[in-house]
Amino acid sequence: MTDRNSDFSPTSSVHTLKERAVLLRRLREFFDSRGFFEVQTPVLSHDVLVDRYIEPIAVPVGRETFYLQTSPEFALKRLLAAGCPRIYEITPAFRRGDRGPLHNVEFTLLEWYRVGDGYREGIDFLRELAGAFLVPATGEGGAEWRSFGSLFRAKTGVNPHGATVGELRRAADRLAPNYPESYVGGETPATADDWIDYLFEETVQPDLGVRKPVVVCDYPVGQAQLAKIGPPLDPDGGAAEVTRRFELFCKGIELANGYDELTDPAELRARFAETARARRARSAAALPTESRLLAAMDAGLPPSSGCALGVDRLLMLRLGLEKIDDVIPFPTEIA
Repeated sequence: MTDRNSDFSPTSSVHTLKERAVLLRRLREFFDSRGFFEVQTPVLSHDVLVDRYIEPIAVPVGRETFYLQTSPEFALKRLLAAGCPRIYEITPAFRRGDRGPLHNVEFTLLEWYRVGDGYREGIDFLRELAGAFLVPATGEGGAEWRSFGSLFRAKTGVNPHGATVGELRRAADRLAPNYPESYVGGETPATADDWIDYLFEETVQPDLGVRKPVVVCDYPVGQAQLAKIGPPLDPDGGAAEVTRRFELFCKGIELANGYDELTDPAELRARFAETARARRARSAAALPTESRLLAAMDAGLPPSSGCALGVDRLLMLRLGLEKIDDVIPFPTEIA
């Protein structure tokens, strides 16, 4: 029998590791030249992002439970509340159960916040970054923006803003019928937002950013997470009110997720409570719904735009590689 520890070799080449170092240096130069400064926040924390589907890794430390962070968002916003104006962090992040060609349990995340920026400024900054780092991946300069509603309607014929479960399921039956059985059976059948996510991933996302990177904005209000809800950027997107959220796609791959950041602590508490109910309905592990982020928001979180970008995926696209194992030395199985 072969000792599983006998193969010490990395899955990425030495050339790729050098390119990774170049990318990290260029990213830091990009942010430093625009008045940001780099910070380091804890990877291990009492607090954790409460999301319906993202599963953190709990770590017992003595009698306390800590969490490996799925994103440095909470800590970075605490720094905004303490007076930091423009900050970024490049950090390991962790999500339990995430493994595949584009996923590793541990991955590298770049996250940034700029106080005073609103919705449009956040989108434009992400487009600027895409133009600086993704031109070799597409052969086209810059990045365009499109609204979620216009893209979704063009592919499915359904307006995602206010669509019923029945309308969305009929679109799935017609366009992507291999949806999970759990969507239509069991104790917790799929919600409208579940169907919207499924249809977007199956019918819209594969064609996004093929010619040039694209920033998708104006998401349905049910997908707010930690973003504000308000007027859309695209008046023809099919909604009077949207989640002021934006995502970057290139060659069908999601690279970044940003928000016009929510600053109302009462609204965030209500969202956490609703997410906790949704997690209980699917028998997911309970997560703490009080945090030092909420204390920071009670004290006053300044208006800002923030975004998180997957560094490993960015490197994959820049080098024309197809799986995350090609750009990290030791993925989960051999870590």
